[in-house]
Amino acid sequence: MNSVDLAFLPALEQARLIRNKEISPLDLTENYLERIERLNPSLGAYVTVMAEQALADARAKTEHLVSNPEDLPPLFGVTVSVKDLNPVEGVPCAYGLRVACDRIAPQDDYIVSKLRQAGMIILGKTATSQLGSLPYTEPPGFPPARNPWNLDYTPGGSSGGGAAALAAGLCAISQGSDGGGSLRGPAFCCGLVGMKSSRGRISFSPVGERLNGLAVNGPLGRTVADTAALLDVLSGYELGDPYWLPDPEPSFLAGLATPPRPLRIGYATRLDPIGEVDPICRQAIYETVQQVEDLGHSAEEVTFPDLEALIEPFVVLWECVLTEVGVPWIVMEKMNRWLYWRAWRINSGAYLQAVAKLQIMARQIVQFCHPYDALILPVYMHPTIKVGEWKGLRSPKILANVINWVAPCPPFNASGQPALAIPRGFAPSGVPIGVQLVGRPADEATLLALAAQLERVSPWSHHRPAFATEADGI
Repeated sequence: MNSVDLAFLPALEQARLIRNKEISPLDLTENYLERIERLNPSLGAYVTVMAEQALADARAKTEHLVSNPEDLPPLFGVTVSVKDLNPVEGVPCAYGLRVACDRIAPQDDYIVSKLRQAGMIILGKTATSQLGSLPYTEPPGFPPARNPWNLDYTPGGSSGGGAAALAAGLCAISQGSDGGGSLRGPAFCCGLVGMKSSRGRISFSPVGERLNGLAVNGPLGRTVADTAALLDVLSGYELGDPYWLPDPEPSFLAGLATPPRPLRIGYATRLDPIGEVDPICRQAIYETVQQVEDLGHSAEEVTFPDLEALIEPFVVLWECVLTEVGVPWIVMEKMNRWLYWRAWRINSGAYLQAVAKLQIMARQIVQFCHPYDALILPVYMHPTIKVGEWKGLRSPKILANVINWVAPCPPFNASGQPALAIPRGFAPSGVPIGVQLVGRPADEATLLALAAQLERVSPWSHHRPAFATEADGI
């Protein structure tokens, strides 16, 4: 197997080869580190490469296989990238801030400890938009993250670096986070599977999140099964969590073995007050609807609740978090500075009113979705933008563009429902597009099972960007 085929092999298949001793964790790690050294300068996916730590870990795991080959976790020896909003002990955690590049994390984030417990090998920290605030990954002082399908375009944000790394074959699977589409958007832009899990599914220990339950950590995978396996790894309650859910039974990965019963599915191609989705994204929804009907499910067009009442309070919470992160405004980029000073004009009463409005709207969204086992919706309203496309615009215009692009994602951060982005084809520019599957609260299992059915009908993980497919065997 050449180095490219190995790099793009699904994570679970890599783990199977490791258990069968057909390849070793060291083989995989060396392959990915070589690809990172060669391709990352053009891609900007990693901001920190943990080569020495990864190699040491891979050697130890390779030796472990010789002495103790039994009872290995499903992703043992598989490589993973970690978003640069999540601390890894002894490694810089910059949050997309150039001035914080020498800030060394004193301990692992909870989810990082979960990755280690699962036997995974961390290759490095991936690029994020500054403070995770924007749906493109171009923080000042860093190279912009680029989409491996077309380097002129963004891989999305704020988990853009992780998506770019995975889509380019620079890791086996990626961790990211989603406070308004920051996992689903990059999955949409890069042809991946991205899961925003239910509120309370994954702990934010030891610190907690600042967005009143809007944000979640989660997985990016090449396949539905890989994504389910990493969701199993990341899930779990930690003592003191403000939100929590019981562990699924069976696991999300095991649940894929059972096809879903016939489902009632709603779909929409319009979200007011934004309007109708771009024609190529609309066609992807129609094609997906046809496939789910062919699979024996029923589908009906729905009119999604008007989002006008959600936009303003969501923006209030989004911009107010910038005042809580302990970062001086002077080191922020132009857009974040503008949001920061807007937030300072919001008093505590207005903030609490925004929280209440968001909760009211969230209840309406959950009630609307309740009759359906799943909804099929856009991920973003149009295909991905070019790197730097909005750079010269005034901040109010950038905000309007962001709202009009990412509108289908924030409603489910507000409601806490699970939502899954899956690939569905390509735009004329060569960049991927996808659709969003939305489920009832705490029901990731149905979404994953439906996505797995669609994946079997229209496989997508065999697609590889030309930029990342130069073969040189290992």
